[in-house]
Amino acid sequence: MKCLIRAWLRHECELRGWLISRLGNRADAEDLLQDLFEKGMLQGERFCLIDNPRAWLFRVARNRLTDHYRLSRDQVELPEDMPAYEQESDAVDNLSECLPRVLLELSADDREVITLCDLDGMSQQHFANLKDISLPAVKSRIQRARRRLRRTLETNCKVLLNDNGNVCCFVPRPPLQ
Repeated sequence: MKCLIRAWLRHECELRGWLISRLGNRADAEDLLQDLFEKGMLQGERFCLIDNPRAWLFRVARNRLTDHYRLSRDQVELPEDMPAYEQESDAVDNLSECLPRVLLELSADDREVITLCDLDGMSQQHFANLKDISLPAVKSRIQRARRRLRRTLETNCKVLLNDNGNVCCFVPRPPLQ
C-alpha cells in the first residue's frame, strides 16, 4: 500500500492535468482519478512489484478514459416507423441441423477439438493439458479445424454469407442415420 501512496503522491497532479486536458471537465477527471486510485488499491502488495508505476497509472487512466468515452456515446433515437429486423431466411435458424452431419465429415482430430472447445465449452488450456500439448499448438489446431469446418459447411450445406458476413441461407442436409 505504501508503494501506491508514494506513486500516487508523485504522479497525481500530472494524471489530473492529463485527464482534464482530454475530458475538458474537472468533475469527470476527478471521478476517473478516484477510479484509478481504487484500481491501484485493488492491486494491494502486487503494486510494489510494478517496475514503472507511472506507466501503469497512465495506462490504466487511458483505459478508463476509453471506457468513459465508450459509455458516454450519444444515443440516437430510432424512428417509430422503422421496420423491425427480420431474418433473411427462416432456414438460418435451422443451420444447427446441418452441423452434426458436417462434424461427422471432419477428421476425428478436428471433430474432437471443435466439439470439446467450441461446443462443450472446454477451455483451450484444459484441452492442451488433456492432450499433453502446448497451448499455442491447441490454438493453431482449433483455428485450422474451424477453417475446415467453415469450408465443409460452405461446400456441403451451400452456406452463403451476406455482405455483413452473416449466414443468409443454406441447403439443409438430412442427418446421417
